[in-house]
Amino acid sequence: MKGTVGELGEFGLIKELTSRLTTTPAVRVGPGDDAAVVAAPDRRVVASTDILLEGRHFRRDWSTAYDVGRKAAAQNLADIAAMGAVPTALLLGLVVPAELPATWPSELMDGIRDECQVAGAAVVGGDVVRGDTITVAITALGDLRNHEPVTRGGAQPGDVIAVTGWLGWSAAGHAVLSRGFRSPRAFVEAHRRPEPPYHAGPAAAGLGATAMCDVSDGLIADLGHIAEASKVRIDIRSGAIDIPSQMNDIGQAVGVDPIQWVLTGGEDHAIVAAFPPDVKLPARWKVIGEVLNPSALPQVTVDGAPWTSKGGWDHFGDIES
Repeated sequence: MKGTVGELGEFGLIKELTSRLTTTPAVRVGPGDDAAVVAAPDRRVVASTDILLEGRHFRRDWSTAYDVGRKAAAQNLADIAAMGAVPTALLLGLVVPAELPATWPSELMDGIRDECQVAGAAVVGGDVVRGDTITVAITALGDLRNHEPVTRGGAQPGDVIAVTGWLGWSAAGHAVLSRGFRSPRAFVEAHRRPEPPYHAGPAAAGLGATAMCDVSDGLIADLGHIAEASKVRIDIRSGAIDIPSQMNDIGQAVGVDPIQWVLTGGEDHAIVAAFPPDVKLPARWKVIGEVLNPSALPQVTVDGAPWTSKGGWDHFGDIES
């Protein structure tokens, strides 16, 4: 497709984007009407929303439009899975400059569509608006399938803390890109296109997880949300977390201890959960800590001591992409 978004026009852009979509049995009315209709057999809907802003959450010289689409969908669909729900649908709000090549939003939609297919969901509608900065706003919906939601507030002393998915890969990839390199490719791709373990969330709910969240802001930061909501202390055993040899190599090259990325790097969207100690966990889950009675305020410790280094994503802190 040639030309710009402005030349294509609002309705031409909408037609182009919706023509690229697929559907699922849960979608009763899709794009093209005043609103979508999505089946909710459980009679409860799990909902989450996020915004990606160019220059803040992604850079076009680092990531393709397709990459941004995959990432935007993944971070929202992971939130649904982390509640123990199955993703069903996604809504897109898109702000783009008129001079943006028309291929960019089309490729973005391809990425969103493909990530939805991985999770078993579908894009069911949205809106497009002209603006100065590319902004991608996503709302994801999910179904609990007659299970109770797994919140951050149910962890109990004696529970084990287990994780599934990557930790620190996106942060290591960001470090590589920040220094003008494009390899090791696996870590760069982890930053561009996270791979949340969607099916692990509902599976964890079925195993009896007492608290759960996805690792979007960093392991310590996100476990801190669980500790605060559950009024407990969580202790992480750093030796229980595997650090790939290539991540060690990157750390040596850039002068960073990779445990920093593992404990504080965000955007991997691994799933971390608390489980009763007698639960037999599948091999995909790695036990990395335990839930304890709080000695004072709820907190997260590492090997029994407070983590004193800076870490965890803060949207009003340092700018990253």
